[in-house]
Amino acid sequence: MTKEPASDLFAARFNDAGFAVLAFDHRRFGESGGTPRQIVRFDEQVADWHAAIEYATGLPDVDPDRISLWGFSLAGGHVFRVAADHPQLACAIAQTPLVDGPALAPHALRSMTPLAALRLFGRGVADALGGRVGRPPLLVPTAGPRGAVASLTTPDAMDGDRALDPDRHHANWEQTVAARIALQIGTYQPGRHASRIRCPLQVVVCDQDQSVLPGPAVRAARNAPQHEVVHLTGTHYAPFLESHEQAVAAEISFLKKHLEPTGQRDGRTRGTPDGRHP
Repeated sequence: MTKEPASDLFAARFNDAGFAVLAFDHRRFGESGGTPRQIVRFDEQVADWHAAIEYATGLPDVDPDRISLWGFSLAGGHVFRVAADHPQLACAIAQTPLVDGPALAPHALRSMTPLAALRLFGRGVADALGGRVGRPPLLVPTAGPRGAVASLTTPDAMDGDRALDPDRHHANWEQTVAARIALQIGTYQPGRHASRIRCPLQVVVCDQDQSVLPGPAVRAARNAPQHEVVHLTGTHYAPFLESHEQAVAAEISFLKKHLEPTGQRDGRTRGTPDGRHP
């Protein structure tokens, strides 16, 4: 997921509330460099978050003691890892985060037809092996209907277009990913880092989410020493659709609580929520 459709709705609202926003694309995606393209490597993406934090601390008018993170879905899972490694953060927001691949994998498999699952994993193996000898990535759609050979075919996976780019402003939005992600996502467990997070953590879950499931995120959040869980009605993309105003209100309230200096809650202090999704 590239930064514009994934963060546009929230970045604008955060900025209107008085916060500076730094949005970035992970390497190999969107406007970032890196080849081959469309390959997800979790450690690389987490390193990109570390680099974004370092960059933000040097920006004019940004207080390095009042920096926050914001991430959605896979990037929301990264928030757990990154926040655990940066105890100096003022706070962090993980919106419908993917925190427990092993818990998600059986549900994701049930959302596929047996033939589509075999084809996806076969393509994933071929992609991974081809990558070792320098072949171009074998791409699959990031989302598709049940029966399609796509990274995700859960019932709400296809809501991405109408949620993130309903007016088709982002004609160059590449909605594909290297097929090897099918071999990786089931083992990714960023939620296990929750107990190491020292800053306040807000976890926003959608109670009918079929793509990352709400339960694993709630359980992971409870392991963070300073956690807050916000429940929304709706499926994975509800924060961009019917529950948008509720999500924005909760997140801005959280940011104001932890980014604005005591005694200046009516002023405008700049923090830096980092915004982006896979």
